[in-house]
Amino acid sequence: MATHLAPSARGALVVTLTLLTAQPLRAQAAPVRATSRARAVTLRDVLDSVRMRSPVLEAARARARAAGGARTAAGTVENPMLSHQVENAPFPGGRPLDGAATEYMTMASLPLAPLYQRGARLAQANASVRAATADARATSQRVALDAARAYYRAAMAEVGADAANNLTCWLDSVVTYNRTRVQQGVTAEADLIRSELERDRALADAGLQAAELARARVDLSAFLGDPAIVGTMWRTAVGETPLAWPNLPTVTPVAATNEPARGTTRNGADLDRRPDVTAARERLAAATAGTSLQQRMQLRELGAMFGVKQSAGVSSMLVGVSVPVPLFDQNRGAIASARAVRDAAGFELLAQQRSARAELLGAEEAARILTERVNALAARDSASGAVRYLRRADESRAIALGAYREGAVPLMQVLDAARAWGDARMSFFRALYAQHEAVLALIVARGDDVTTVVLPATRTTSSIDRSPR
Repeated sequence: MATHLAPSARGALVVTLTLLTAQPLRAQAAPVRATSRARAVTLRDVLDSVRMRSPVLEAARARARAAGGARTAAGTVENPMLSHQVENAPFPGGRPLDGAATEYMTMASLPLAPLYQRGARLAQANASVRAATADARATSQRVALDAARAYYRAAMAEVGADAANNLTCWLDSVVTYNRTRVQQGVTAEADLIRSELERDRALADAGLQAAELARARVDLSAFLGDPAIVGTMWRTAVGETPLAWPNLPTVTPVAATNEPARGTTRNGADLDRRPDVTAARERLAAATAGTSLQQRMQLRELGAMFGVKQSAGVSSMLVGVSVPVPLFDQNRGAIASARAVRDAAGFELLAQQRSARAELLGAEEAARILTERVNALAARDSASGAVRYLRRADESRAIALGAYREGAVPLMQVLDAARAWGDARMSFFRALYAQHEAVLALIVARGDDVTTVVLPATRTTSSIDRSPR
């Protein structure tokens, strides 16, 4: 059946669209007024809350402080040992010993082993502190990225709920129109039944979307430690434009047989900026220092002694050195174990570098593809400033409805246009939010802290901006 409308029918189409869209607009008025009072929560609010209030980050920072305490203990020199001895003294109440003068000895001994072991202990402790600090940074990035994903999941759930509610109201107006036409005897009852079924299906889908929105908001609230946000009505605030591409050097693959010593790629991109690679490298340094420490512990009980001896009114000096005789190598097993730990740390560093490089390449490619696609979808009209893709979906649904009122198209084409309208909105925002997540993942893959990086300014949108027109 032809869908071209004569000029005389276009005027009727305008009037029809005006009358038909009045009811869903009235039905939406109350929810819009309710959500307009909701607080807008931006991604920066979420990331700031994670950075300042996340208990996971506080636990990681506490572990870093614990490593700092171990470093202080490793650098502490052992205290000297003072001892005082009396020889040839009678028992209390007994008579003095004949021919034996009472001798007094005061000695101070200092263990020497910790002195030449101190350097290795400090090197191991310092590397452990740096590794714990890098682990805390990696934890911060991971938690922030999880929070961003939860945020965009809540934003996508809001889009789905808004679209489902709008579609339900729109289909309800179609049901009302068909019911009136059936009562007038000018329309078959089959169209009324089919439109009612579609309206009920949309209503059920709206319930599912509302449940998904509730779950998404609860998951996001775990990252919002601010009671002022959690305890009030709030909605996400996301722009309708893609995030800006990070202006950083491009990474190219490197052959596994030509692995860079410091985790760099052939074009100079430094993977050591990533905290997980830094932590793996510092654990290797700690294991290397641990091997040196075990080698120095072959002489465990080396010590020096100085003292004064008094006997029969004569004072003499006591000087001594204690050196263990290494007839048996008691530390051979510990040295072998330390070397194995060092080798394992080296392989873990190599694996972490390869994993980081692969993750960075994948993040760059995903962000590039999604940015190109979303830039094409997010093109705006020069006159209205609306997203052209979404505007075409709105016009397609409105034209199909007007043509149905004029008898130019069957009801199935109207319902198909309604579904296509909903799919278009979901596809647009799903691609847009996926691009946002991909850019944030790229920032993390580069080694930058997403909780402190300056995000590009976006046009803050309310529920009315993202709700269907």
